[in-house]
Amino acid sequence: MKKSKIKKLVSLLLALAMVFTLSACGDKKVDQSQGESDLAYVKKNGKIIVGYTDYAPMNYTDEKGNFTGFDTELTIAVCKKLGVEPEFVEINWDTKEVELNAKSIDCIWNGLTINEERKATMEITKPYVKNAQVVIVKKGDFYKGTASLIGKSVAAEQGSAGETTILEDDNLKKASFVPKTLQTEALMEVKAGTVDAAVLDLTLAKTMTGAGTSYDDIVIVDYLAEEDYGIAFRKNSDICAAVNKILDELTADGTMKKLADKYGLELSK
Repeated sequence: MKKSKIKKLVSLLLALAMVFTLSACGDKKVDQSQGESDLAYVKKNGKIIVGYTDYAPMNYTDEKGNFTGFDTELTIAVCKKLGVEPEFVEINWDTKEVELNAKSIDCIWNGLTINEERKATMEITKPYVKNAQVVIVKKGDFYKGTASLIGKSVAAEQGSAGETTILEDDNLKKASFVPKTLQTEALMEVKAGTVDAAVLDLTLAKTMTGAGTSYDDIVIVDYLAEEDYGIAFRKNSDICAAVNKILDELTADGTMKKLADKYGLELSK
């Protein structure tokens, strides 16, 4: 082979090598952009997409048609300090983690019960509101502990702390569990007499039952489990630490106490 041809071949090989090198560098840049922090991601978007369900008094629409609630107002206050706008998106509670990881939402801010299983898969803030799981029945119905519900029907929101409470109670696990999409649906089942009892969050039960409500014939008859609420972000998200800092600030200036009093809630210590 002539020297001129050899030189042309070497030049071609070098050119091809350069193309592959530049291509590889380009791939690295893409990877780096995909690895931006969660906080940088939402700030770039200018908003946090908040996953919620209709759950009074945390997030709900009042009788005047206004979307409100403890978590709704708290989210707005926190986002103002973060420098982003909240965008509230109603979700299916049963697929909340799937939506979070798919970035359909950026957080779950809706009275989420903190437990070890959730802490293993999501980044959850410090506790901010106390809650409990309670048994509700129609007024006048016989109830003497969870043993009185063995063999009877008990409703709860599927995938909720209420369902967990039923499945972990030695007596309630012997009842016929009726899964519902929302806690309010479980409440409606008790009202209609289609189930014997339901296990709900205390926060919702206190707000929606008793005198002056549409469920004045429904009563809370038992407290089964105390728990704390937290705000969930994607695993290892740096938004969590930023929100924890803001929650401390809102506790110090009295905002948290004011909101808790307004919605009849007890703050976590």
